[in-house]
Amino acid sequence: MAIGKVGVVGAGMMGSEIALVFALAGKDVLLVDNGQEQVDRALSNITRVLDSGIGRNFYTEEDKSRALASIRTTTDLGEYGDRDLIIEAVFEDAEVKADIFRRLDEICKADAIIASNTSSISISVLASNLSDARQPNFLGLHFFSPVSRMKLVEVISAMDTSEDARVAATAACEEAGKVPIQVKDVVGFAVNRVLFAMWNEAMRLVEEGACSPEDIDIGCKLGLGHPVGPFELMDLTSNTLNLQVAGILEDAYGDRFHPRPILKQMVAAGRAGRKAGRGWHRYDDKGGRVR
Repeated sequence: MAIGKVGVVGAGMMGSEIALVFALAGKDVLLVDNGQEQVDRALSNITRVLDSGIGRNFYTEEDKSRALASIRTTTDLGEYGDRDLIIEAVFEDAEVKADIFRRLDEICKADAIIASNTSSISISVLASNLSDARQPNFLGLHFFSPVSRMKLVEVISAMDTSEDARVAATAACEEAGKVPIQVKDVVGFAVNRVLFAMWNEAMRLVEEGACSPEDIDIGCKLGLGHPVGPFELMDLTSNTLNLQVAGILEDAYGDRFHPRPILKQMVAAGRAGRKAGRGWHRYDDKGGRVR
């Protein structure tokens, strides 16, 4: 199954950069969100990512021109009838996602592959919002933030995902410069289960007064070879989202993923992370660290 036309539902940070990597791979990309303000903001974010990459030799001016020419935005999900692959990338709410999949079920062509970028919700549960005929063409494609830099994609098959859909979606991700791994449909998949276990231990160290978030970040970067520290990454991905995902993991696996009290306190205090200007670290109005 050749994939030439890609649709991305949700024009936030994840969705906009998913759209970008497929556009850079030469795909015809359609990006949708509820309002014009959201899609305009997404195009600004995409342009910012490209411009910053040109300055660091990640992209060229030709890459920028080609990518922006390949992305079209809309506020009408009804335009998705010609898409070969549709990737849902809205926030982590099962009911919101369910409504999108029910609408796509009525809009998309019969052989379209539909995927979710969920980081924690069961793919088989999400698939149940589609008709029986569509479920073989449904799977999970979990990209990692920032998508423009992170190579990994977890490919998650639901109970009825066909081999043809899995192979086609995996190939499309490879064409977009990603390295796919195949993961069983378990809550949290593979990487987030490892990540949240590590985050819980890092937060315990802070709760115990053993280390500061900054020292733990330095320790993980220099001692473990991580490109960013755990608290830097929590701030980047949003502590609000992290608390929500921790709750999903706790529901599935019990106390070993119980959200740490300090994380609940951070969220209650409005310290959501980089976008909020304050998380485990402080940030300026451009998202840069304030030391």
